[in-house]
Amino acid sequence: MPILVMKFGGTSVANIERIRNVASKVKREVEAGNQVAVVVSAMSGVTNQLVDWVREVSPLSNKRQNQEYDAVVATGEQVTSGLLALVLQGMGVPARSWQGWQIPLKTNDAYGKARIEHIESGPIQDAFKAGEVAVVAGFQGIGPDGRIATLGRGGSDTSAVAIAAALQAERCDIYTDVDGVYTCDPRIVTKAKKLNKVTYEEMLEMASQGAKVLQTRSVEMAMNHKVRVQVLSSFVDQTGANLPGTLLVDEDEIMEQTRITGIAYSRDEARITLAEVPNKPGVAAAIFGPLAKADINVDMIVQNVTEDGKATDMTFTVPKADLANATKVIEDSRATLEYKKLHTDANVAKVSIIGVGMRSHAGIAQEMFKVLGEKGINIQVISTSEIKISVLIAEEYTELALRALHTAFGLDAQ
Repeated sequence: MPILVMKFGGTSVANIERIRNVASKVKREVEAGNQVAVVVSAMSGVTNQLVDWVREVSPLSNKRQNQEYDAVVATGEQVTSGLLALVLQGMGVPARSWQGWQIPLKTNDAYGKARIEHIESGPIQDAFKAGEVAVVAGFQGIGPDGRIATLGRGGSDTSAVAIAAALQAERCDIYTDVDGVYTCDPRIVTKAKKLNKVTYEEMLEMASQGAKVLQTRSVEMAMNHKVRVQVLSSFVDQTGANLPGTLLVDEDEIMEQTRITGIAYSRDEARITLAEVPNKPGVAAAIFGPLAKADINVDMIVQNVTEDGKATDMTFTVPKADLANATKVIEDSRATLEYKKLHTDANVAKVSIIGVGMRSHAGIAQEMFKVLGEKGINIQVISTSEIKISVLIAEEYTELALRALHTAFGLDAQ
C-alpha cells in the first residue's frame, strides 16, 4: 500500500469544525487504499499565546530556560494531534496520536530552533501494519538529553517532509489556506496564476525571498531527499488522481522552462549604511563579525569605494525585527570601524524575480531594471544568484513594482 503524508497547518485545524474537515480528507485517503501519516500544527493562534506566556515569565537567557520554553510551546501540537485522533476514531478510522519524542524524531540540542538528525520509522510502520493512521504532532522532537525540542516557527512543514523521507512516502501533501503556489501574491497581483509544477530550487528561492506558502527548511529538505511535495488547500474539495495543487519537482520534470517562474517580496527588511568607512583589508569582517556573533543575519550587501580609494560606503540589509539590535552592535564597534555616519531605513522592501529559465536567457536583469526605471522606482541594493535577481526599493513602491514586473515578464493570467 502506498504511503501518504498529509500535513495541516494552523488555519486548517483552527477549531473543531475544521478538525472534522481534516478528518474527512484523511478518511478519504485511507479509503482510497493509502497508508496515512498526518502531521498537524497547533490550532491557529495557540502557539503565539504560549510564546507570549513564556516570555512574560522568563528572559530565556540560558539553555535550561530554552528547554522549558520548548516544553510549553510544544503542547499546542499535542492538543491538535489528540483531538484529530479522537475525531478519526469517531468516524470509524483506527488512529492514534504520536508526539515527537514517541516516534522518536531525534534533534540536536539547539532548543527553540532544533534541527532534525534522525527519525525512527519502525514504530509508525508498525502502526500502519496494524491498520492505524498515525497522527503526529509537528514542530517537535526529542533532544540528545531527552528533553522536548522544537524546530522553530513553521517547523511542522519540516516535520512532515522529514517523516515523508523517513517513511519513503509516495508524496507529502501540505494543506494550507491557499490552493497552490502562485506566480505572485494574488492578494496584490490579481492576475497572478497558479503553478501546476515548480522546481525545488525555485520554491526554495521563493520561500527564502518572502513567499509564505512553505517554510524554507522544509523545501531544502524535500530537495535533498527528493520528496515529492504538493501544496493544497484545506478549504477546497480536491479529489481524484489529478489534484489541482502545486507539485514540487526536479527541474527535468518541467518540459518547457519560462524565463521567470514567479515574483516574491518581503517587507521584513531594513537597510543600514555605514558612510566613509576606511577602505582597508578586513573592514568587511570587522563589520559583519559582531553581527554574526549577535545572531543577526545579513542579506543584501553593496560596497561603494570613494574616488580616491581611501574610504568606502557599506550598505546591507538585516531583518527589520533586528534593526535596533544591529544598530546597537555597530555603534558599540564604532571605535574599531571608524565610520563617519550611520544611516538606517526600515521603510524598504525586497522584490525578487525567480526562475530556472534565467540560466538560458540573457538580459533579464536589464529588463527588470528598465521596468522599474520606467515606473520611477529607484533601486537601492541589488543581489543575484543563478536563478534569482533581488532589488531593494522604497516600501511604498512594492505593489507597483510587483504588478509592473508581473506583466512585463508575461506572467499575467489570460
